Amino acid sequence: MRAFIAILFFSWFLTLFLPWWGIVIPGLIFGAWLLEGGFRAFITGFFACGFAWFLQALYIDIANDSILSSRIAEMMGIGSHWIILLATFLIAALVGGIATLTGTLFKQVFKPANTIKAS
Repeated sequence: MRAFIAILFFSWFLTLFLPWWGIVIPGLIFGAWLLEGGFRAFITGFFACGFAWFLQALYIDIANDSILSSRIAEMMGIGSHWIILLATFLIAALVGGIATLTGTLFKQVFKPANTIKAS
């Protein structure tokens, strides 16, 4: 739960100052620091980064009365602006999940191996 909240907050915060790839940084760091296991790491990063981007996109969508997302949906030939918001969630979620999984796997690769003492 700590990793989920940390990734969610920092990925949201970094996207205010960095380009889209800013969500990778918290995923790598907190995936290597707080998480064990590949599936759990992927799911945590998937939902944390996805929700961070979705909440930010929803705020922007509400602030401009869905004008921007409706025009993008119309331009892409999609019926609803909600599909654009869902696509935003899925793109960020996949990037965040892969970044968090990568951080966890880096930790496993560089973790010292258990050595057996010879008697």
